[in-house]
Amino acid sequence: MTQAVITGIASYVPDDILDNEMLSQMVDTNDEWITTRVGIKERRILKEEGKGSSYLGIQAVNRLFADYDIDPQSIDLLICATSNPDYRFPSTASVIIHECGLKKAYGYDIQAACAGFIVGMQDARAYISSGLYKRIVVVCAEKMSSMTDYQDRQTCPLFGDGAGAVLVEPSDDPSLGVMDAEIHVDGSGLPHLLMKAGGSVKPACHETVDAREHYVYQEGRAVYKHAVFDMLRSSLSVMQRNGLDADSLDWFVPHQANLRIIEAIGGRIKLPEEKILVNIQNRGNTSAASIPICLDEFKQKLHKGDKIVLTAFGAGFTWGAMYLVWAIDPKI
Repeated sequence: MTQAVITGIASYVPDDILDNEMLSQMVDTNDEWITTRVGIKERRILKEEGKGSSYLGIQAVNRLFADYDIDPQSIDLLICATSNPDYRFPSTASVIIHECGLKKAYGYDIQAACAGFIVGMQDARAYISSGLYKRIVVVCAEKMSSMTDYQDRQTCPLFGDGAGAVLVEPSDDPSLGVMDAEIHVDGSGLPHLLMKAGGSVKPACHETVDAREHYVYQEGRAVYKHAVFDMLRSSLSVMQRNGLDADSLDWFVPHQANLRIIEAIGGRIKLPEEKILVNIQNRGNTSAASIPICLDEFKQKLHKGDKIVLTAFGAGFTWGAMYLVWAIDPKI
């Protein structure tokens, strides 16, 4: 069976920093309160007017092409995972494809919230295995600041902006690439994590704007409980199917939503801290982009043949885990 292998990775985060001290001047909070509850010190924010998630994705994809000497015309497909599309239509993928000069590629958006990278990779895996496409870019681009209510002290400390992109290609080496994955969805989680207005159920109007219903709404306790349980369950399921344990696993890369969630899951799997990749302190929750950004920022630690489990949980509720064997050697 043809394997789907990551052969290139890049990311982009904006330059502007929103740290906890700055945030405390906007809303009733402080560094101790934020750090104790979610472990975040700062997050990056895209402040330029007129630039959305596609801008972040374009930067990540262009870096991917430059770093790995990739010809844009060789790309068959671009999958964009985002909860913050530039427009309701056209797709953000179409904007990225145009701006990056992918003249021969098809593209589309997926909406799997924070689990977007795993879902996008599973799509790419299926296309590679079927032979339909051979060179696929999976890009996750999230301008989370565009849907963050900076008057809500419960949610505004969580989110940052950023994008990550990978190139996925076929390989005949059965020991590398995406080995296994499982993805789940439970629509009963709708009331706990959503944007209440702006869709076809509740279109935008003066009342919805005044009620601040065009921002992230989250019931923190319910989401925390489900995130820990579901990410843990799916990670253990994938690990057990593939004979992995805390000793044989090289790296664990969870969605960077909340440091306390990450610690709870890692502790229950009995993983040593040094095997868990974490950058939430300086990036915040970048939703679908968090896993590829984290992988890119730690890529010098990753070696060809390393066994890695990814896991994520987001709105929908949508969650899952993926086991992959790394195929890129660190650059010298």
